[in-house]
Amino acid sequence: MGDQEWTELIPGLPEELGLECLTRLHYSAHRLASRVCKRWRHLLQSKDFYYHRRETGFTHKVACLVQALPAQTGSKPTGQPRYGISLFDPVTRGWDRVDPVPKYPDGLPMFCQMASTEGKLVVMGGWDPSTWEPVRDVFVYEFTTRRWAQCADMPSTRSFFAMGAAGGRVVVAGGHDESKNALSSAWVFDVKEGAWAEAAAGGMSEERDECEGVVVGSEFWVVSGYGTETQGGFKSSAEVYDMTGGGGWRTVEGAWPVSRCPRSCVGVKRGGNGISLVCWAEAEAEAAVQVGVCGVEIGRRWTLVTGAAYQGAPHGFYLREEGQNGKLTKVNVCDEYAGYVQSGCCVEI
Repeated sequence: MGDQEWTELIPGLPEELGLECLTRLHYSAHRLASRVCKRWRHLLQSKDFYYHRRETGFTHKVACLVQALPAQTGSKPTGQPRYGISLFDPVTRGWDRVDPVPKYPDGLPMFCQMASTEGKLVVMGGWDPSTWEPVRDVFVYEFTTRRWAQCADMPSTRSFFAMGAAGGRVVVAGGHDESKNALSSAWVFDVKEGAWAEAAAGGMSEERDECEGVVVGSEFWVVSGYGTETQGGFKSSAEVYDMTGGGGWRTVEGAWPVSRCPRSCVGVKRGGNGISLVCWAEAEAEAAVQVGVCGVEIGRRWTLVTGAAYQGAPHGFYLREEGQNGKLTKVNVCDEYAGYVQSGCCVEI
């Protein structure tokens, strides 16, 4: 059956109707559908088909979370949790898990970074979960085939860097090197070519360790962070990179309104006067998310916010829907997906 070839997409149906039927197929069925025939496989895995689904409104936006996994049955408890990638669908409130990266079957590198573009998930960096040594690994996950591919390593070792993706490219900036020196350099990874290049405009004007990356349109914002000599003194500014390549970096003073680490808790507020950045830990005090906060914007309609009221408190999950006065609604989560969320991103599958 897998080697069968059909002239028509669906026998007995006009070509345009066959295409529309496959366009409406849920992404979770693509892997099985790809085995029907070579033509279906080539279509479902093509970039043109992804764009067609996106233009016709049949892509699916979900939150991808780097999340602590439940303890393995029968295993001895250890002080270090294992992390995997969970998927949350805001429409169905359903959960799923992405298959482990083959190189790290027992858990992702600690503090790895994650972003998504063109329907693919990109994971890079972090610390080896066994040795805690920084790694330069880059992996790309294809949802159609449900397979991981290892790509060219990061050009240099860096930890706690900012990362963002758009238009098939991933930008990394800041963080620190193996000697704990804060970095100002920035690099761009082309997902299709699997190649790295220095950012067209060079690096940022300042070192920024423990910064956060946010993509707004075609701009990559590197929020806050601190320099080598001012460890823990988080800046209120952000540096913005034009991802179209038509411009360089610009600095936005006062962009980060709070004096705390921006990691995973930066939100974007849009209004008539442009955009502003918010801290989910400060903005949603009534929802009891003050510690270990992570916010993931799922398209323009939803935002998933996770966190705890205080250190050691149960981890809570809340969903904010646009147009509902900004209020957060508690999401009931089963034990399997109730673990601490380290970071996350939205993927349009």
